[in-house]
Amino acid sequence: MNVILLRRAFRRERVFRDRSDPLHFSDDHLYERYRFSADGIRYLCRLLGPKIRHRTVRSHALSVTQMVCVALRFLASGGFLYSVGDAEQLSKATICHTIRSVCLALTAMSDVFISFPGHRRLHHIKEEFYRIAGFPNVIGALDCTHIKIKCPSGAQEADFVNRKSFHSINVQMVCSADCVISDVVAKWPGSVHDSRVFRASGIYQRLSQGEFSGVLLGDRGYACQPFLLTPYTDPQDAQQAYNHAHARTRARIEMTFGLLKERFQCLHHLRVSPSRACDITVACAVLHNVACLRKERAPRVMSHMDWDNPAIFPNDDSGRLRQNSFHITTYCFGPVTPTCARARAMVHAFERNISRKGVNVPKYGADTGTLCENALRLVK
Repeated sequence: MNVILLRRAFRRERVFRDRSDPLHFSDDHLYERYRFSADGIRYLCRLLGPKIRHRTVRSHALSVTQMVCVALRFLASGGFLYSVGDAEQLSKATICHTIRSVCLALTAMSDVFISFPGHRRLHHIKEEFYRIAGFPNVIGALDCTHIKIKCPSGAQEADFVNRKSFHSINVQMVCSADCVISDVVAKWPGSVHDSRVFRASGIYQRLSQGEFSGVLLGDRGYACQPFLLTPYTDPQDAQQAYNHAHARTRARIEMTFGLLKERFQCLHHLRVSPSRACDITVACAVLHNVACLRKERAPRVMSHMDWDNPAIFPNDDSGRLRQNSFHITTYCFGPVTPTCARARAMVHAFERNISRKGVNVPKYGADTGTLCENALRLVK
């Protein structure tokens, strides 16, 4: 008898939660299924409510919270629609309609949460990139990733077959040093080369017109431009230090792709049409930025190597001159000595050659030697 009384005294009180409201569960439970905490889901409900709320409650219409959670569950799990419907106790048609409504609402807000060069001041963005490996004047890291889709119907089916022989859409993204997406282009078939996607993008036009004072970092698949620096194909001496700093700094875009696809498993394989796959990809990019800005829990990312995508456009002469100017100024010379005067003279010679081609290059001041010291110290 005494044992029974003791058990009752130390027994934890059972809590019966309202299963119709998923926010009654713990944050760990919510994160595993929706990738957001309870506060994060409430924020999304306030954000998307005016766009997705049903005008009436006729036919037991879903609430805003239920609609947001249904869409997040599909994006986070990447499962079939019927499996998401079984988990949420809803029909497949309701799941499909709800996901479509939420993704379109998120896509309509892409201009608010995805802006180039970012949500911070330009000099702050450059400082964050510089702290990585001492690479100066960087305002973004650029690359493309392939989102696998099902085989589309129609005469254009072959356009979506990429060089790895599966159907995909080629998505271009630019990110900041803290893995926040600052630009996204999701509309090209998988057979289109990364360089062609970049040349047809709005960010290329803005950079070529000199709208921003800074450079992007890209891999060897892109042609070297005054506003897009790529690594040396056959580096020697100081060029190896340049390539090392370039690779460490550009790795942020690879980290961003890893975080995005690990947070939203649906991006590993979308069983929808290409147009809907593009909308879902942009919606995931918006949710990724919301999660980063709100400091939501980040998933663990497995390191992976990107594809070796050779360039199809030749390097621009002014781009190579800018690249040489960067590596000579930043990586060729060490302590502040009379040699720095020779470095500045060489840089000015490069700048004169570039200016003859009509390309504006920021001038280097008296702190060039200090910049060389800091860069070499961080690289070594």
